[in-house]
Amino acid sequence: MSLPAYRAYRESGVPWLGRVPAGWGVRRLRFLADIRPSGVDKHSLDGELPVRLCNYVDVYKNDRITDALAFLEATATPAEIERFALRAGDVLITKDSETPDDIAAAALVEPSAAGVVCGYHLALLRPVPAALCGPFLFWAFKAPETLAQCSVRAQGITRFGLSTGAIGDVWLPLPPPAEQRAIAAFLDRECGKIDALVAEQERLIALLKEKRQAVISHAVTKGLDPTAPMKDSGVPWIGQVPAHWEVRKLRSIAKLETGHTPSRQHPEYWIEEDCVIPWFTLADVSFLRDDRNVLIHETSQRISQVGMDHSAARLLPAGTVILSRTASVGLSGIMARPMAVSQDFAAWICGPEISPHYLLLCLRAMKPEFRRLMMGSTHQTIYMPDIEAFRVPVPPSREQEDIATSVEREVCALDTLTTEAERAIALLKERRAALISAAVTGKIDVRGLVPAEAAKAA
Repeated sequence: MSLPAYRAYRESGVPWLGRVPAGWGVRRLRFLADIRPSGVDKHSLDGELPVRLCNYVDVYKNDRITDALAFLEATATPAEIERFALRAGDVLITKDSETPDDIAAAALVEPSAAGVVCGYHLALLRPVPAALCGPFLFWAFKAPETLAQCSVRAQGITRFGLSTGAIGDVWLPLPPPAEQRAIAAFLDRECGKIDALVAEQERLIALLKEKRQAVISHAVTKGLDPTAPMKDSGVPWIGQVPAHWEVRKLRSIAKLETGHTPSRQHPEYWIEEDCVIPWFTLADVSFLRDDRNVLIHETSQRISQVGMDHSAARLLPAGTVILSRTASVGLSGIMARPMAVSQDFAAWICGPEISPHYLLLCLRAMKPEFRRLMMGSTHQTIYMPDIEAFRVPVPPSREQEDIATSVEREVCALDTLTTEAERAIALLKERRAALISAAVTGKIDVRGLVPAEAAKAA
């Protein structure tokens, strides 16, 4: 879609902004809105009144704050309620975050959420009605230029925050009120279309992942021959298997190993130049979140031979299959080179009766079983007695190879579709960000592109 520009522009005086339409102003936010950083937390003290509290997650995960959200039940003082009760048209932003690039997520308060109280880690921005409308302010905080200003102003080391002064120092392009409403209505409509397309692609990815899991589960429990006679495996997650297969305890056909962390109280174990042994830890587990990743080639951390000699860690050979058993439970992969692992992983060195790639498929087919084993665990851990009891279907070696080859072929086709859908989402999000930026900073003129009724509603 080719969109028109304004007829005349002027220099804004703000280097990153450059030129703005001739009829626009440029002001700092402190002159356009009342900035109210909230400290209202979930507590219950004498003299406080019950409230519904809008928290960080409500804002971070939603563009609109409505009565449909599951707000926290909390209490607040009458003064806090007076200052932080939401009104329609308020904008909430996250003022604290673990990274400066993840700060100032914004949400617009809808009429149905009036009276809900703004909670801790948030700032309430209440526009001055004569100068700024809430919907435009919301979209201004979705613009990359505004988010970049917030990112550079965030202060902290392990957690980053925006002070009231830092928020107030943010520069905003300021169209006349009627144009603000037109821009907000235009972005509501056009970004809504883009968001719908993104949602379609996300649904497709979810279906492809379900299909991928089904392909793996069927192959390792039912085999490739639909005419093969079947028998009951005696294991609930496996069900029936081909009659000529065995069902074995995994530790009887693959050597079970666990990892360890050398003591940090001994600096001599952690001399940087001596730490040359690849060591797979939870710091690397993000690599395994994508099932398209199978072989593990590198680690973010290394340990020394001295450290390994004085701990229960040991060097495991290439081809070892590992499983995350704490935190990100159930993620699995195959070592492409000799490595050690931390205590957060179980590892199997395969014997002649089971191949690493077939075992990996078994572990990935067991995801529902892992969820069952974690049930009731506060730390989401699969304990070693449960791991030692794992039983898996074991076809003849040639059949294992055929299953691995067949599954690789099928999931490769599914993964190609997934990659295409992810690429489409990335392009749509780039388009969305560019559209917001162009509209909010006046690079395009949208006044004639929305009905007057829609602009008035905004």
